[in-house]
Amino acid sequence: MKTKLIALVFFAATAGTVALYPSDPDAVAVDTPPVDPTQILLPPADPLANERPLVEVVFVLDTTGSMGGLIQTAKDKIWSIASTMASARPAPEIRIGLVAYRDRGDAYVTQVVDLSRDIDSIQATLMDFEAAGGGDGPESVNQALHEAIHRISWSRDPDAYKVVFLVGDAPPHLDYRDDVQYAESVAVARQRGIAVNAVQCGEDTGTTVHWQRIAQLGGGTYFRVDQAGGAVAIATPFDSKLAELSAKLDETRLYYGTAEEKEAQALKEAATEKLHTGSSVASRARRAAFNATDTGKSNLLGEKELVEDVASGRVELSAVAPAALPAPLQTLAPEEQQALIAETAERRKTLSEEIQTLAVQRDTYLKQQIAEQGGAKDSLDHRLYDAIREQAGPKGLRYDGDGPAY
Repeated sequence: MKTKLIALVFFAATAGTVALYPSDPDAVAVDTPPVDPTQILLPPADPLANERPLVEVVFVLDTTGSMGGLIQTAKDKIWSIASTMASARPAPEIRIGLVAYRDRGDAYVTQVVDLSRDIDSIQATLMDFEAAGGGDGPESVNQALHEAIHRISWSRDPDAYKVVFLVGDAPPHLDYRDDVQYAESVAVARQRGIAVNAVQCGEDTGTTVHWQRIAQLGGGTYFRVDQAGGAVAIATPFDSKLAELSAKLDETRLYYGTAEEKEAQALKEAATEKLHTGSSVASRARRAAFNATDTGKSNLLGEKELVEDVASGRVELSAVAPAALPAPLQTLAPEEQQALIAETAERRKTLSEEIQTLAVQRDTYLKQQIAEQGGAKDSLDHRLYDAIREQAGPKGLRYDGDGPAY
């Protein structure tokens, strides 16, 4: 197993649920044929793209045995990456997806997690990934890139910043005669306004040649990170309190809607609970900081959250059918329902403000620690930040801060 690399991160289907598509491990062909770029079926325009800028990022990740450190640390760093992307002005809406890949003959060739605002569900899925397989050197990079372009529901908004980060340490198999070669997939990506970046883990020269070419063809950036690390991971005195407040903030959510909508909301709540019980304190602290931002509200609340919808005026409480209400409200009188919602909204506001204050203190502490260590300009955090800032600029997103979130 290669040593620890603190890296990237990844993600899931429409709000509240994760779409995971495993490829048949016994198949010898790419399960989707080459696509004529002029015949690509695009999803409907995202309505939120009209309200704020849209950022869509898909991480294409080698999950073979040599990448064990990457996968483990990715589970902790997802919220830092999300916060970095969210730090733009104007504040964007973020959708993240994942293509995990191995090679033919492994338990799977690819697993595709579609773009989503629900980063909780994405991390919950990520927590189940383990490094295994591989061993012969080259991996199924060609198929992974093909599916990142053709099996992900990219927005057709021409102003959205759409980007792929390929991350791995081994070159592509070029001897699979039925593969769609990466040059073809990257060409389609570029036609669709999707930048393709290549992040090499380690120093394999065979990988370097292909990763540099992929970045060049994809209008993206190539950079290499040390196999033993590459990102900042510093515990802070504020992490435990932020993790505690994050759980309390989640408790202020009251969902309403049809039975089908409530089923989707239950899945989101289950994913959240999985994070609270299974992820690290530092990860939960980073999640708290992200959820307290304008962009993070989408992940925190999901769809059909009654407190937010009533407080914003989008919904009149009296217009919600009794059966559609959250269970705690169904047995209350109308005035008691209103009082509970008002009380919950105030509690949420207080918790959010406390999280924001602690998040600033945490950020200050981290920057002081990093400065004392000589800076982190060569870290994975900074290299990702620099690529995002440069590529998102032409889309009207300004990253004016002094670096990434940690």
